[in-house]
Amino acid sequence: MANAHPAPRIAYPRLGGGTFHIADYRGRVIFLDFYASWCGPCQVETPLVERYARAHPEVAVVPIDVGEPAAVAARFADRFRLHGVVLDPTGSSRGFFEIEGFPTIVVIDPQGRIRATWAGLNLAIELAMAHAVRTLQ
Repeated sequence: MANAHPAPRIAYPRLGGGTFHIADYRGRVIFLDFYASWCGPCQVETPLVERYARAHPEVAVVPIDVGEPAAVAARFADRFRLHGVVLDPTGSSRGFFEIEGFPTIVVIDPQGRIRATWAGLNLAIELAMAHAVRTLQ
């Protein structure tokens, strides 16, 4: 709890239309999955994160494509069957969430506080996500 701090109030467009706001997920654990299509480790981790998301619909897993045009993000989303993709074409999330590389997952608790940031490829990401949910709910 000592390191928890409020998530920034951001608004990003969704690939299929609409706008993403963290506040819309208040009351749920959220995993913000920041990636770029050119990132090799992202191509390895994305299917693992998506498998967890499909198996746990009660948890919000939000894929966020950083720094790429919508067409590029759409191709990546199709390839990995991503749903609810959020677009950050300018890369502003790098500053808001202190992202230094990809993939990076930011964990937000049900009260809207950032509780962890996981940077880099983690082949055990599903276990980490399950543990975070058990701990934060």
